[in-house]
Parts: sequence; structure tokens; C-alpha cells
Amino acid sequence: MTRFAIAIFAALLAIRASAHDFWIEPSTFHPAVGDRVTVALRVGQKLAGDPLPNIPPLIDRFVLRGSAGERPVVGRAGADPAGIAFIAEGGLHWIGYQSNPYPVALEGPKFEDYLRDEGLERIVEARKKNGQSAAPGRERFYRCAKALLDTPGAAVFDAALGFTLELVPRKNPYAMKGAGEMPLALTFRGKPIANVLVVAMSKIDPEKAVRARTDARGRVTLQLPHAGFWLIKAVHMEAAPADAGVDWESWWASITFELRK
Repeated sequence: MTRFAIAIFAALLAIRASAHDFWIEPSTFHPAVGDRVTVALRVGQKLAGDPLPNIPPLIDRFVLRGSAGERPVVGRAGADPAGIAFIAEGGLHWIGYQSNPYPVALEGPKFEDYLRDEGLERIVEARKKNGQSAAPGRERFYRCAKALLDTPGAAVFDAALGFTLELVPRKNPYAMKGAGEMPLALTFRGKPIANVLVVAMSKIDPEKAVRARTDARGRVTLQLPHAGFWLIKAVHMEAAPADAGVDWESWWASITFELRK
């Protein structure tokens, strides 16, 4: 078995274990113009993550967007870190990764626990109404992850990448001095989406998460208590089309950034 095949096999085993959190972890959040930033993909819980290598069939979009526009993040199949981004101009940059769908199946009790953990009680109620609470959960999920890099220059921080489910800051987090309010908007297929749980956690203390639900305009404000590496995430789930071969579809949005002290 080739190293690439081994990497894919190990990664798919990790993915199949559950639809865990997914985030982008660059080698630095504060590059200078001319720097090469390695882009690691991580899947796990509470910011303890396993690496996800570059697997081309899983990738829908893998891009870097700055003031000069958007270009691909380059990477070698099977490699971890999954890509390399070259910072050619000043200003804030988004790294974005949107995946193709991937199926997962969980036993009924595990699926119910996962739904409650992610704030998807309406799916719990839908399954109960249909007499499916004990049935296995068959789902396909999509990753919609972003990381915000802080390079000196013009700060365009709120530009959406057009992901299916997308968290968009309404305030530049790098203008914050270590702590403060972080207002965000959440969109699904380009439109605001209400009553979705948004969770922020830090590497300093991932057990102490900050939680709030989006309002009718798809907006939410989170109080971030300290500096450091932050992951903000949201999950939306809908019934899958009849011919999908699964019961549910979910989209996992995330953004990562690192607040200076």
C-alpha cells in the first residue's frame, strides 16, 4: 500500500468515527508579506484534532483570498499539512476549505447524543415525531471552514467566500485587544439563518465554551474572554433529498483566528 493510500485510509477512518469538529490550523495567523504559510486541516473535538491530509476527492474549494483576489491553496495529494499559501500582498487574508459530501452512519443513541451536543434539538424532535428516535442516523456532511490571517495592510475582514454555510465576522477580530465582543453573521446558501447554535472555544481552555444562537437576522454576538487561538463553529442540518441514500445532510461552518494579547 502506498503512503498516499495509507494516509487516505487513516483519514477516512477518522472521518467515519463521527462528524466531529473540523478547523483550519495555519502555521501562523500573523504572516508577513512574502511568507509561506502551511495550512493544516484538523478533525476532532475540543481542539484536540487528528490531521486530515490533502485528499483531492474530498475537496470542493481550497483557496486563499486577500486584497488581490482569490487563488488556490496548493498541496500535494496525501500531504499533511494539506496545503501551502503564499502571502503576496498586505492586508487580511482568508483561507477557505469547503468539502464535497461525505457519508457517516451512527447508532441511534449516539446520533441522538450528537444532535443534542450540536444544538440540533429540532432534528431530535423530527425523529421522535416520525418514530425514529432509536433508528441509526444516516447523514452526509459538508465542511465549510475558514481561517483569518492578519498581515499588515488594508483590513477587509467581512468578505464572504460564498460557502454553503458560512460564518462571517461583523468586526475585525484583530482590532480587539485580547478580549471583547465578537459579532458574527451566519448564512445558509447566501441568506441569514436563525436559531442556529454558534459556539466559540479556545485552546487555552476548550472546556469553557461560549454559546449563543443566531437571531432572526442570522446574527449573534459572543463575548470572548481572553487572547489566544479561537475556533468558532456552527452546524446546520436538514432532511436529505429522497434519492440521497441518507436521511440527513449537515453543514459544518467554522472560523479560526488568534487574538494577540
